[in-house]
Order: sequence, then structure tokens, then C-alpha cells
Amino acid sequence: MADIRLEGVGHSYDGGRTWAVKPMTWTWRSSRAYALLGPSGCGKTTLLNIISGLITPTEGRIYIDDRDVTGVPTKGRDIAQVFQFPVLYEEMSVYDNLAFPLRNRKVPKPEVDRRVRQVSRLLGLDHVLNRRSRRLDAGRQQIVSLGRGLVRSQVAAVLLDEPLTVVDPALKWTLRSKLKEIHRDTGHTLIYVTHDQTEALTFADEVVVLNDGAIVQAGEPSELFLSPAHEFVGHFIGSPGMNVLPAEVAGDVVRVGQEAVGTVVEPLPPGPVRIGVRPEFVRITPVSVSPGVPARVTGIDRMGAYDLVHTLVGEHPVVAKAEAGCAHRPEAVAFLHFPADRTFLFRDEVRCGSLAPLNGRGQV
Repeated sequence: MADIRLEGVGHSYDGGRTWAVKPMTWTWRSSRAYALLGPSGCGKTTLLNIISGLITPTEGRIYIDDRDVTGVPTKGRDIAQVFQFPVLYEEMSVYDNLAFPLRNRKVPKPEVDRRVRQVSRLLGLDHVLNRRSRRLDAGRQQIVSLGRGLVRSQVAAVLLDEPLTVVDPALKWTLRSKLKEIHRDTGHTLIYVTHDQTEALTFADEVVVLNDGAIVQAGEPSELFLSPAHEFVGHFIGSPGMNVLPAEVAGDVVRVGQEAVGTVVEPLPPGPVRIGVRPEFVRITPVSVSPGVPARVTGIDRMGAYDLVHTLVGEHPVVAKAEAGCAHRPEAVAFLHFPADRTFLFRDEVRCGSLAPLNGRGQV
């Protein structure tokens, strides 16, 4: 287990014209489980391959604890990596595939057997240990690959690059739980790359959100959901994502159109802002209750346990989560209410402030 420190690390595939990973300074703390979350093409895999040594960064230095490993090949970094698709010796048995990384490092035979059986039991492979790997389906082969990455007890870190992509969806929940259990037992530093917010939020101690080659926010899952620091985080995390509406700061009052929705907590320069509020926190009523923003209902998704009411405020869509069987109907007028403690202000996509209740001020 080790800290992994990036100092000014960036990478370009075209001589600096564009950056797959923009220069960043960041530390992955020892023994923590991280999810590196972002859309396809945002730089997740490039960053992971920089850490493992498969890619040498265009600029910056990489440290494992206090050791500079920037120019050290993968083998010398003592890092285990699991890829998106199975990497196995197909003619070997499952047992021998799991044992290979340990035998290659001259681990004593009793310890090899103990670790193989421990990991195979946790991953549900104990009943296929004697089977040749090529006789398994792709999902099971990937689970064996996952086991190969986790079987070593002494590694600086384990890097997982979308490891559950080819695994049957029914197994994914179980495997994520097993990964957390293995992490508790071993204390490995884990970095888990995914574009799936559910995988990230259910697995990690800390989620690092990457977009366009840069870290836009990092924190515990609840922090990212309840307190997004960037519009992208609000959109990407949550289903549906955060609503965003244009607004205006005048004095200390924030208005959406003509309706005052709150006051600023800290002074802000006057002018346009965008308010962000998640559907879970939008209250929707059929009659005006001040402060309320008028909207037109455009549709309702009946989800069973709840309804999603789709509305338009002017030309801007807003979704509200309502009780199942709500009485709102398409084309009807409704009023939206944004709780001050769950509504944030953004400028240039970055959070710049929060709302306080009106307390009788600013209504028109």
C-alpha cells in the first residue's frame, strides 16, 4: 500500500496541441478505494496507464510514496492492473491463472495456495478452480482476471479499468460488494475507472470526477450528489441529473424571470447566474405558493415508486420528482419551489454561491 502522487502530470498525444490529461497535481492516499468517474474519452484510461507505467506523461512527475517512478517501467512499480477485457493464459486452469502472479514472485507454495483459495472463494470461483480458463464464458474469464489482480497481498496499488464491463449485470452488484470486502481485508490502494455512476457511488470511499482531461470535483458520494461544485458533476451524477435554470442576481435577491427564489448567502456581483437544483428537491404544486416559479407540464414518467414530472420554465426544461400517482397533467400550469438549502448558484459552470430563504423579501 502506498500514496501515489502526481505533480504537474499531463499528457498529450499530438505534441501539446491538445491534452488527453491536462496538467494536474493530485494524491491518491494509501489504503483508500477510489472511483475515477467520467464519460468516454475524458482521459480516465490515459491517467490510469500513466500511473501504471504503460504511458510516460508528456510532463510532470509521478511518485509512489517518496520514490520518483516517472521513468520506471510497469514491472518496477509493483502495481497490479485489471483491464476491461479478460487477460488470461487460456490453457491454464483457473487455479494456475490465479497463482501465476504469486509464483512469478517466488511466493512460498503454502501462501500461494492460501491466497488463491481465499480470493477464489470471495469471487465465487472455488468450484471452477480445476477448469481450464478457455472453457469459461467471457464474464467468468473476466472474474478470473479480476482475481489475478487482487491475489497479491503486497502491492503499491490495484488499478481497475472498467473491470465489470463484460460481466453479467446480475453478478455486478455481488462483485462490487466482494471488491469492497477484499479491500477491507487487504487495505490495498484501489483506483477503479468507470463511466457508470452507480458503480462509482456504491464502490468508492472517494469519487474523483474527470471531464475533458481535468478533475472537476472529488469527494464522498453523498457530497457529490448533495453539493456539486461544477455543473458537469450535477448533470453526470444523478438520474435524472441536476436541473439548471438561468437566473439573475440583483442586490442580494436571486430571480428566475420575475420570480424571486431566494437571497445570496455571500455577496455576489450583480448579473446573470444559473441555479442548479436536483429533481429530488424540487417541490411542484398545482397552485401558486410564494416563492414559486410558474411552469408548464409537458409530460409525466410513471416510475412505479414515484413520478417524474417534466416541465418547461419558458424554454428551459425542469424535472421534479413527485409522489407516485400525482395529479399533474400534460399542458397544465404548475408552480416549482426550490428549497434554499438544496439550490446552488453557478457562473461559467463553476459553483459561485448558495441560496438563503427569502423570509418575506423580494416577492413580486
